[in-house]
Amino acid sequence: MNPLRTSAFDLPDRLSAKADEALIGADERHFAAIEATLAEQIAELSDRLDVARRSPGRSGQAALERDQEIHRLTARLRLLRRFGLDLCLGRMVAIDGPAGPAGSATTPVYVGRLGLTDGDGRRLLVDWRSPAAEPFFGATHANPMGLTSRRRYRWTGGWITDYWDEVFTSDGSAGIEGLDGNPALDDQSAFIASLGSSRSPRMRDVLGTIAADQDAIIRAGSDGALVVDGGPGTGKTVVALHRTAYLLYSDPRLGHRRGGVLFVGPHQPYLAYVSDVLPSLGEEGVQTATIRDLVPEGPAARAETDPDVAGLKSSAEMVGAIERAVAFYEQPPADAVVVNTEWADFRVSPDAWAEAFAARDETTPHNEAREDIFEELLNILLDSYDGEEDVEAVRTALRRSADLRGALTSAWPTLEATDIVGDLWSVPAYLRLSAPWLSRDEIRSLQRDEPQAWTEADLPLLDAARLRLGDPAASRRRRLREAALAEQRAHMDDVVEDLIATDDSEMGVMQMLRVDDMRDKLVDSSAVGTDVVADPLAGPFAHIVVDEAQELTDAQWQMLLLRCPSRSFTVVGDRAQARHGFTESWRERLDRIGLDRMHLASLTINYRTPEEVMRQAEPVIRAVLPDANVPTSIRSTGTPVRHGDIGELEEILDGWLADHAEGIACVIGTGPIGRPGRDRVRALPPELAKGLEFDLVVLIDPESFGTGIEGAVDRYVAMTRATQELVILTSS
Repeated sequence: MNPLRTSAFDLPDRLSAKADEALIGADERHFAAIEATLAEQIAELSDRLDVARRSPGRSGQAALERDQEIHRLTARLRLLRRFGLDLCLGRMVAIDGPAGPAGSATTPVYVGRLGLTDGDGRRLLVDWRSPAAEPFFGATHANPMGLTSRRRYRWTGGWITDYWDEVFTSDGSAGIEGLDGNPALDDQSAFIASLGSSRSPRMRDVLGTIAADQDAIIRAGSDGALVVDGGPGTGKTVVALHRTAYLLYSDPRLGHRRGGVLFVGPHQPYLAYVSDVLPSLGEEGVQTATIRDLVPEGPAARAETDPDVAGLKSSAEMVGAIERAVAFYEQPPADAVVVNTEWADFRVSPDAWAEAFAARDETTPHNEAREDIFEELLNILLDSYDGEEDVEAVRTALRRSADLRGALTSAWPTLEATDIVGDLWSVPAYLRLSAPWLSRDEIRSLQRDEPQAWTEADLPLLDAARLRLGDPAASRRRRLREAALAEQRAHMDDVVEDLIATDDSEMGVMQMLRVDDMRDKLVDSSAVGTDVVADPLAGPFAHIVVDEAQELTDAQWQMLLLRCPSRSFTVVGDRAQARHGFTESWRERLDRIGLDRMHLASLTINYRTPEEVMRQAEPVIRAVLPDANVPTSIRSTGTPVRHGDIGELEEILDGWLADHAEGIACVIGTGPIGRPGRDRVRALPPELAKGLEFDLVVLIDPESFGTGIEGAVDRYVAMTRATQELVILTSS
């Protein structure tokens, strides 16, 4: 946190009128209180964190709670140290509030990234996600939500370098000390002013400038699927990220201990771009991923070059074929098996196999159900045993029988997801059995020489297979755990007997240790590890946020549905930006993939893309999608779209870098693009530019992006990445 010195404000000379004591004096006093409280809380949190870290190591639930407390303290401490005074976003003044008589302005309420209360219980900042802060974001001149005025700050390096006052009522200036007639009143909102600022390699914080239409969507409930439909520049990603943080704060059903939230983006450059936003909002526990990241084979998977093959694999029906593929290995044997022990020979009949298979819990994954089937087999065999030997001794002998274990391995084999899916692409009869609706030609087209040379289209099938099969090592770990617990119990039995033998008390207190419940409590089951590292992306999640959702295939949607049993989704996208077309409505698409509880919210204002760019981009998409949701731009830079020859690229980049000390440029094209020795210049293919934004965008031969819907969408998306200037270069 920067030292306050004598002021929180560092206004440039051109804004000297805004530095009037009458305008900012109340703010200065409030920031001084915030600074003092921050110093106290940082010291207190540091001490508590040191105590937690020095606490003795524990096991089981106690260890989990200790780790969670350390994580919570660390996250809040990091946020306080990161922002300091710029935790404060702005302030608002309402009428008819508790701080003033009816019809008068109240004391300003300051809104922050998190709530802050001083040692006397005075609220210095209200959390931006709280209901009390809602008017700060949602108030408009048409609906002031009880506000007379609102002030937003622009922070630079821990100092306020500008601020904007918006007055909503005729007497609203009464709520701003010394404002009457003062030229510091500025009816240009902080949000609009921020749109012209230079971009950086990561998405900049925009929490203080969220628009009313965006805020209404951010604060919507989490029941069912909320679709946020909006064209380029409407702030869909802003809404998606801030809604994630808002839901974690406001909805107790979505806390990290109840499943948490998964945020899915279109590609890694996008995730890198937005990676700083959620931590800046105080949320560090959200899992972020692309569809590729959800399976181990994803990062190395190549594109599916055959569109017909991709279409076959991308259907939800093909994902359903995995169930038949696995069920093929879950048929009870038709032949009996004889198991020899030293006390008796046991015959496992076909009926016994069928009974054991049928007794399993069908929700248990295939590999993890194996031990349940084995235990059921033991019960069935022991029910028929009429010998004199102790039943538990016979059970132990059967459990150790190599013949019975071998028969179970043949009847219910341990399976790998890669083998299941690979066999579909190399054994036509197996594919025909698993997907009987496929024609012979379709089955033939899906076969390949290298069945495990994975493509993107294989990933949903691998994911479904892995979730259906479960952990292939689960049975072995379960046996090892049970053996370790049995060893602990045997050891405790010996300890108990020794204690009883040496007990000379009159009441024989140690005899109580023979009670089963007491003896079980002496065994520490949490100390018996499983050596399993849980996959943080496997779910289940309480809520999933999907950005650029128009690109997901039906099969990819199944990957997400399997991870979210509650069907609580935020779906963010634009039908006009779907590279492979999106002819349905959102409701039709989501109904088809299994999300039948849907609410639609539309964003129609383009805050990012200048109208000069949109005038040229709109005809590109309307030529293939006449009903495209093309948003209305509210910004104009006065810079027309430039056209030129590809040979001018070097000169254009050098000139732009020389004229702009800040900002990011991007060259978008389908071929190799060199940018030697240039910082602040990126080069991307059009499909990886989606979701990003740049000050300068240079398109290289946009007609080479392709024909039809895919080419038009790529051109439209690439053009609308520009926030300041667009240049289109073509070959001579």
